[in-house]
Amino acid sequence: MIYITEAQSAAIVTPDLAFDAMRAAFIAAVSPGAVSFPVVLGHGSDPQNRFTVKSAAAADVSGLKVGAYFPTNDARGLPRHASTILLIDQSSGRIGALVEGSAANCYRTAAADAVATDALARPDAQVLTLFGTGHQAAYEARAIARIRKLTRVLVVGREAKRTADFVAKLRQSGLPAEAESAETAVRAADIIVTATTATAPLFDADWVCAGTHISSMGSDATGKQELPPALFNQAHLFCDLPEQSTRIGEFQHASGAAPTAIGAVLKGEALGRRQDSDITIFDSSGISIQDLHMAQAILHAFQEDAAAS
Repeated sequence: MIYITEAQSAAIVTPDLAFDAMRAAFIAAVSPGAVSFPVVLGHGSDPQNRFTVKSAAAADVSGLKVGAYFPTNDARGLPRHASTILLIDQSSGRIGALVEGSAANCYRTAAADAVATDALARPDAQVLTLFGTGHQAAYEARAIARIRKLTRVLVVGREAKRTADFVAKLRQSGLPAEAESAETAVRAADIIVTATTATAPLFDADWVCAGTHISSMGSDATGKQELPPALFNQAHLFCDLPEQSTRIGEFQHASGAAPTAIGAVLKGEALGRRQDSDITIFDSSGISIQDLHMAQAILHAFQEDAAAS
């Protein structure tokens, strides 16, 4: 078994590696033979410390990811999130590689957003509205800035001090960020990204302008919700995996919804944006095939580096 530590995977992963891996993963997810198995939701001895197990198989890869969210880590000065991916050796059934990938998971999630947004947002989109001021939100902003030339990044947060600190962090990285109210930010947006743990809509459907693309990145469990359901009837709906999106993703709140897998758009088998005035929504509840492709890309880079040493 090959073991890649958190430090090693963090040193290997790049935005480009993540983007290419996510594009390949979305396409693999809609290809013959691909299977995403039911998600297992669990918690630690302290019920507020949660974890999920997501597993899948595709043409050339199978395995699982254990993703943990331990808010009690705050008191220890440790990150809340942890991610560990196991790749199954296809010839023996044993663990072929174990990849610690907490930092890589941040790149993976943001790259999934970037791939979908690149396929669905208007080419001339310039204003990003970002809901959320957490660790992942910063990755989302930087990923979108790589696929569109942003002139404004409008940040909506719950706490003024935290939002100001987050805006300053984005500005230090070269992004034209500023704090804004929810309504003003949504009305000005070409692209809206929600990266929160919300359990109720973050804005009103009436605030969204024609031509806007929206990515919901935070809804990945029953009861989570970031978007107003009234918006769904006005928009074209896309997701990473339809059966999961309508069960635990954002579209659990869209009665009778039949979202299109983004992989089908990337393969040219389904339409994405039809016209500039369309509202498009991408729901990312996260699928294991993404994690497996990410781990596979890191593994290949790791082996190449080892061979070159």
